[in-house]
Amino acid sequence: GLPLLPQLPTEVYLRLVVSALLGIAIADTLFLFALNRLGASLQALADCIYAPSIAAVGFLMFGEGLSASEILGGCLVLSGVMIGVDGGETPESSSEQSRARLFEGVLLAAVAHVIMAVGILMVRDILRAESVVWVSGFRFFVATVALGVYGRLKGEKMLSAFRRPDLFKWTVPLSLLGPYLATIFWASGFKYTTPGRAAIYNQLSTVFIIILARFTLREHLTPRRLIGVALAGVGSLLVAVGG
Repeated sequence: GLPLLPQLPTEVYLRLVVSALLGIAIADTLFLFALNRLGASLQALADCIYAPSIAAVGFLMFGEGLSASEILGGCLVLSGVMIGVDGGETPESSSEQSRARLFEGVLLAAVAHVIMAVGILMVRDILRAESVVWVSGFRFFVATVALGVYGRLKGEKMLSAFRRPDLFKWTVPLSLLGPYLATIFWASGFKYTTPGRAAIYNQLSTVFIIILARFTLREHLTPRRLIGVALAGVGSLLVAVGG
């Protein structure tokens, strides 16, 4: 029963468009670039930058102060990421090229999370006033059009994946679970609770990603990586609770 285009001020629609371009078209693309370079477990470590990003962006955009626990938590998160990534405990991670690829992935993930934080927090008042389903749907529509236009300009075959029925068993359910359902729940967190509390629940994905990567992708869990995850998780908890 929701209207396709509610009667909202032009400024609201402009903010939603900018939010979609930043938070989905750009940030999600950077996130996938980072995933290609890091793998799921190390990506989970880099994702711990998310909670401090929410705190920092909230401070810059809304003047929301940082408490001592948030500052301490941010330091723990960054320490955990660096310890986990700079382990050098596997043969393939010993080369300079591999190390550069790892740090490049962490940098991409960090930038993605900062942009993602800006994209969602700039429309948090709209989320609280309007339907999460409509706001998410509108943002996805704008981002899809933007990525489609960009892909065509780059000469990419935008419809090639739709000609691979053998991939539908992955692309269809994962599209529904990840970009659709996960984003609906993620956006709902900012509608029904504070950014800090939303961040702590979102940060639990770090634990789930590492566990799933171990059993589904057979990724190696080193002691140093586990220490990094523990530090990053504690730091994220301090940031979220401090907010």
